[in-house]
Amino acid sequence: MTEEEPEQIRRRPGGRAARVRQAVLTAAMEVLAEDGIARLSIAGVAARAGVNETTVYRRWGTREKLVLDAMLAGSDEGVPVPDTGAVRTDLAAFARALAEYLATPTGRSVARAASLSSDDPDLAEAWQAFWQTRLDQAGAIVDRAVERGELPAGTDTALALELLCSPLQTRSLLGHRPIEPDLPERLTDLVLDGLRGGAKG
Repeated sequence: MTEEEPEQIRRRPGGRAARVRQAVLTAAMEVLAEDGIARLSIAGVAARAGVNETTVYRRWGTREKLVLDAMLAGSDEGVPVPDTGAVRTDLAAFARALAEYLATPTGRSVARAASLSSDDPDLAEAWQAFWQTRLDQAGAIVDRAVERGELPAGTDTALALELLCSPLQTRSLLGHRPIEPDLPERLTDLVLDGLRGGAKG
């Protein structure tokens, strides 16, 4: 919700405003999965969601902001950040959720869209915001591990997550080999061994 929206709407998270937002975000993700970012338009999303085009513009303003919100909502739901109390189970659960998400049409579309460079500065800014937001969210796994003493102080959060996630994203995007069921756990052990071993060296 934005500060400009009426107070009564902000107090009703399950009301019409929430339903409209969910319908629009769902429609945006469907268009993204089916047609890609190049063919996504606010008019098309509004028509699919069954709302007025002005409603979408009033809430999101631009196509780029709509895509960013939809991608964040989809990834938040598809790849939640776990808190099991231990870094290994947290990282393994996160990697497993990512692998499962990437196996869906929506997950593959998000990964493809976010991996593309763009000459459009607004779109490029949206992609950067998407990755930074997800990094900040998932970085809590590493931060908690450092606080518990499971990982050394100064652990590079971004590098740890990139090492964990990149092999899964590469397999999904390039399509060379399937993601084996035990790959998330194997990647987790390799990342943790590297982080802990690097600190000793």
